[in-house]
Amino acid sequence: MRTDSGHDLRHHGDAEVRDDGGSLVDLAVNVRADTPPAWLREHIAASLGGLAAYPDGRAARAAVAARHGLPVERVLLTAGAAEAFVLLARALKVRRPVVVHPQFTEPEAALRDAGHSVGRVLLREEDGFRLDPAAVPEDADLVVIGNPTNPTSVLHPADAVASLARPGRVLVVDEAFMDAVPGERESLAGRTDVPGLVVLRSLTKTWGLAGLRIGYVLAAPETVADLERAQPLWPVSTPALAAAEACVGPRAVAEAAHAAHRIAADRAHLLAGLARFAPAGLRVVEPAQGPFLLIRLERAATVRHRLRDLGYAVRRGDTFPGLDEEWLRLAVRDRATVDGFLRALEKALDH
Repeated sequence: MRTDSGHDLRHHGDAEVRDDGGSLVDLAVNVRADTPPAWLREHIAASLGGLAAYPDGRAARAAVAARHGLPVERVLLTAGAAEAFVLLARALKVRRPVVVHPQFTEPEAALRDAGHSVGRVLLREEDGFRLDPAAVPEDADLVVIGNPTNPTSVLHPADAVASLARPGRVLVVDEAFMDAVPGERESLAGRTDVPGLVVLRSLTKTWGLAGLRIGYVLAAPETVADLERAQPLWPVSTPALAAAEACVGPRAVAEAAHAAHRIAADRAHLLAGLARFAPAGLRVVEPAQGPFLLIRLERAATVRHRLRDLGYAVRRGDTFPGLDEEWLRLAVRDRATVDGFLRALEKALDH
């Protein structure tokens, strides 16, 4: 286990498509393409007439609770899942937090900003980046893990994740991409039998709401109360609350489930296309279950720059602890976009 930083924890995929990258085909950001859908845009727009009033989150909170079969006391609405990481870092009195890497770097960054010394458990490529519960120190009183994990696309068994729970330990499971998994299998959302469990969900990935900032926490009522006290007043805007209520309703859940199957089919198409580059040394972390893939190849940084010249943005992997400059993350896109990307990748590797 390591405690040093040495990585740019605040680098995220959107950096690849800012400024001069704005015209690139985006395989760097893990937000579902062609979102938000028209019906959701219209629903959010209809909420604008109520902007003179202070936000009232009760209906959205109740809708999230109903979606997961929980009492409202177990739900906290946040300005995206990223706010939840900050709240956890500031509100919880922990002595030995540990983050399981490679994964989304914002939890560790938030903990460090709050003055914590953060331990790292680095999952290994030779194990397929699968969770080894025994690698987590027994005295860790806060453990953070993603499922499915960004950037590896590994979906850990729910039982293995739940086995990390201990009396006196907070177990934070980032399920920001779980609704992109058909059937949301291996989810712990809705579980109340796992001590210290905190599940984070984001509505920005599947619904294309990164600019609106909406997510939520599912946890024991006392944990929710601790986090809520650390929030500013009215932390979630009225349009974001409207989005939250809509995105957890039956229509939206059914649409997300359909999209998850489509993502799985598009991911299979991307995997099949990447397989032809195996003789060039390209390797994919499999089985992949998220809406993105992690690949390894020599000269990845050079290939990434060549892809930019050819009109495509992909996510560098060396900012994730446990990875180096030979790794790239690819967001799953529709077949036509993938086919164009594969042609560009062939040129980038042959250059």
